Amino acid sequence: MTTETLSPRTPGKPRSTMPREVVRRRRYGGRVWHPSLGTGPLPRVLTLLALALMTVVWLVPFGWGVDTSFKTEVDASASGADWIPKAGFTLDAYRTIFGQGNLPVWAVNSVVIAVCVTAITVAISAMAAYAFSRTLFRGRRVLFAVTVASIMVPPQILIVPLFQQMLALNLVDTYAAVILPQVVAPAMVFILKKFFDGIPRELEEAARIDGAGSFRVFWSVVLPLSRPILAAVAIFVFINTWNNFLWPFISTSDPQLMTLPVGLSTVKDSTGLRNAQESAASILGSVPLLIVFMLFQRQIVKSVATTGLGGQ
Repeated sequence: MTTETLSPRTPGKPRSTMPREVVRRRRYGGRVWHPSLGTGPLPRVLTLLALALMTVVWLVPFGWGVDTSFKTEVDASASGADWIPKAGFTLDAYRTIFGQGNLPVWAVNSVVIAVCVTAITVAISAMAAYAFSRTLFRGRRVLFAVTVASIMVPPQILIVPLFQQMLALNLVDTYAAVILPQVVAPAMVFILKKFFDGIPRELEEAARIDGAGSFRVFWSVVLPLSRPILAAVAIFVFINTWNNFLWPFISTSDPQLMTLPVGLSTVKDSTGLRNAQESAASILGSVPLLIVFMLFQRQIVKSVATTGLGGQ
């Protein structure tokens, strides 16, 4: 706990050793002070109300989707907003999806592809970012500018050339076709580079004095200090890869290679749009991510908070 006081000290007088929170309470008459919330209970109450409102705004559509997935198609397509269906709740939509689809295979494919893309992306982005941060070479600034500029290129523009490249390499309908085009993440290179710039160079110089080479310094010094940002990057890449629909849909037509979002979209009834089935498919696709968040919520919040990616 820091012992720095908030008020400027008088010249020649030692700085107070009271905890910062105690100084704040004494200075503001016992009221809790926060740099962004102000003084008194009103700002805190307003903040909690705003957070509660945002939570309701997110939970109501999710709850409606869960509710719709347990309805019959007649009740799901009926006009009005009845949370309790007239015909009662049913598992017909889930039975149809499990009966017509191949969920275990699609789930395994999604896990394999998401894990591989995450691991390769983090490794490539970390090495590229460290090279931009610590290595001096001709054209370094131009290459980094091109990397940053590529962030503004919409991924949809690259769909056709990437598919032609996969065709030329005979990789269509393979795991490689789904994985390799997704491992290039310029935004993650930029984020990691900015983090590496803030690591004191004295730590690396001390390792070099002990005889460590460049890769040894990167592996034993820089990466251990970068665990929060690496965790944040891994989480963002994993979620984006898991939810990616367009590229896996284009790069493969083999049902045995489909990911969960692509496979669930193929389970449709011959009568057309089925609201209950669509809701059930969406819930099944989001459940794995919810489980991951519940298991690693502490690491997720810590990684975002300590890397400045939460707007701090």
